[in-house]
Amino acid sequence: MDVLDSMLDLMRRLPPTNIESNLQSLIQLCPDYAEDLTGSVDQPLAVKTDKATGRDYLCCEYNKDGDSYRSPWSNEYDPPLDDGTVPSSKLRKLEITANEAFDMYREMYFEGGVSSVYLWDQDDLGSNAFAGVVLIKKSMVPQSPAEPTGSWDAIHVFEATERARQAHYKLTSTVLLQVTTRRMSDSESSQPGHKVGDDWKRDGEVTISGSMTRQSEADCPVHDSSSHITHVGRLVEDMEIKMRNLLQEVYFGKTRDIVYDLRSIEDLELARRQRELQKELVGFIKK
Repeated sequence: MDVLDSMLDLMRRLPPTNIESNLQSLIQLCPDYAEDLTGSVDQPLAVKTDKATGRDYLCCEYNKDGDSYRSPWSNEYDPPLDDGTVPSSKLRKLEITANEAFDMYREMYFEGGVSSVYLWDQDDLGSNAFAGVVLIKKSMVPQSPAEPTGSWDAIHVFEATERARQAHYKLTSTVLLQVTTRRMSDSESSQPGHKVGDDWKRDGEVTISGSMTRQSEADCPVHDSSSHITHVGRLVEDMEIKMRNLLQEVYFGKTRDIVYDLRSIEDLELARRQRELQKELVGFIKK
């Protein structure tokens, strides 16, 4: 196993809540692998504001050039970059439409948050191929210390290759989820003038976090360039619904089952007597 594989394996074993700090520590230890690491490890999405339009956008490795990030709204880099990479004029028009479409998708499913879509040409695969990424971030901001916090970061990377009147799509979706619930002590919560951010005692704090990656492929008919937005939108929507259900039914459901097995809420002896009584009643009914 080479150095990069070892570091990636280590990142998978470290707590997901500390992805950014752990990644920076590895980069400091092995600076020669900085680019490979940042390109291979999915991190929580950062939010910036477009100075030209005043709209928020998301930052990742796909809209980064040097230390600058390109906004999907104005197509400008911040900090300014004269020779920054931008999509072709044809692809830029599609990018603008895609951002408008996924902005509505975000509002429909998340009722808040930020979304961004970035497209780029794939010259090595020909003029009929391009790639892109759909980013969605939603964070819960607590109004009081006792309220839960959480974040949903979705990264959908796709490739599209046109063949005659068909297009082949490859989608790789990653969701980073973090949920933290807290309980504040009664004595602290009853103090007048208590504000968010004040030091306070906690009876308990539970954090559940992790990431999930899934892939899918599809062939769809293409009538014009707008067909790509429709097909990618459907693929992203279906994938997010599947991953959302997996998180709820499998991961959270399994966590709940484990907690119940470790420590029952009810008296186990009382529950055992109730089962025995039920068996006796069933026996009498059968007789």
